[in-house]
Amino acid sequence: MDVRSLLAAQTYAAQRPATEPQPKTHSAAARLNDAAQDFAATLNEAETTATAAMAGDADPHALVQALAQSELAVETVVALRNKVVEAYQELLRMPV
Repeated sequence: MDVRSLLAAQTYAAQRPATEPQPKTHSAAARLNDAAQDFAATLNEAETTATAAMAGDADPHALVQALAQSELAVETVVALRNKVVEAYQELLRMPV
């Protein structure tokens, strides 16, 4: 037997599960709920770090990192909101 074909078969068998669908899929509402909870947790963490930094208890590096994470989260939510509004406006423009 050719070693290369055996290696190819083993590699294929190892990669095949990665291409199969995940058995546990969540609904869109559940994923949106999880994203909203993550967003709220990120903002809460940034607020806690900012409060600690004002009191002198937090590292300035941690404050900058928390603010950057919260800024990224807000920008992501705003982009998502803009896409939803754009899709809604497209629906309104459709002829009936």
